[in-house]
Amino acid sequence: MQTTFPSSIFQGILFGLAVSLISCLIAIRIARRLKLVDVPGRELHKQHDLPIPLAGGISLLLTLLIGWLLDSRSMADLWKLMIPALLVLGIGLADDFRPVRFWMKLLGQTCAGILLIALGVQVHFVENGVSWLPPFLAQGLDMAITILWLVGIANAYNFIDSMDGLATGLSAIVTVFFSFTTLFAGQIMLAHFMAYLAGAFLGLHLLNSPPAKLFLGDSGALFMGFLLAETSLLYNPKIFPQLSSWFVPIMVLGLPLFDIALVVFSRLRRGLPVYRADRGHTYHRLVALGLEPIRAVLVIQMTSIVLGCLAFIAMNQVPYIANGIFIGVCIIGLVLLAYLDHPKRWPKA
Repeated sequence: MQTTFPSSIFQGILFGLAVSLISCLIAIRIARRLKLVDVPGRELHKQHDLPIPLAGGISLLLTLLIGWLLDSRSMADLWKLMIPALLVLGIGLADDFRPVRFWMKLLGQTCAGILLIALGVQVHFVENGVSWLPPFLAQGLDMAITILWLVGIANAYNFIDSMDGLATGLSAIVTVFFSFTTLFAGQIMLAHFMAYLAGAFLGLHLLNSPPAKLFLGDSGALFMGFLLAETSLLYNPKIFPQLSSWFVPIMVLGLPLFDIALVVFSRLRRGLPVYRADRGHTYHRLVALGLEPIRAVLVIQMTSIVLGCLAFIAMNQVPYIANGIFIGVCIIGLVLLAYLDHPKRWPKA
């Protein structure tokens, strides 16, 4: 029986890849018919020369719907994730057609988070780990953490979508790691779903990589990030001590979190609006340091693989070693943030 579980993971990846490629081609045609395209010169930070369909969100939605129709057993609880995620997708699509105010997008994402909690999906970190707090306060803190996580990861993916193929590649890496962590935790159905998502993101990655045939747009990036944040909340490694495994989703999703922290810190330090798009992301700073664009993307994606490996290593250690690894990673992240945003290396206002 143990040998069939890993093979089913790879079957799920291939299944997701095949469905995703078909969905991408359909979504490109739909986006062109709806005139849902990114026109060159619409924003200063964009550099493409031809109109590109903003088909990422539509493609991912089609991939999930087709997957559910063909393999409803592995996606039995998908509806709990899909209803709130569809709200985020709708907000993203509205923004792709016509810019939506930043606060309205945050409000919509917060409502989606509240809806997910109402459907029974949230963290119970404080409630289970801090016994001396009153139950209502512990539950309130868990709800706040859940919403902050969902909104933070969704926007982190929207922020890091600063170069063709970057966000989709990171998503594929993250879902591969999650498929194996959930497999080892005994969450077989969730592992199958994460494997399917990995294949879906690989298909998107193929058509989003340079030269891109489609862009994710806000609809694709927000939908992708919110979906990953939702599925990470379902991760429940009962076979590993909670003190050694609580940070696994944070480390696996570490690169988007680092990028949004860098961008927000940099804009606040310079007195710029947090929501104003610019070319100050991790990718742009690596290019400014002299890396070729494709090499900068590979450095970011390889770092994501390293973080995933460290998360795997940490959760098999005793708590003080596991948390020491996590704290060490956080310290390195803070040092890199300070290095990349130093005025000598990034003096732009």
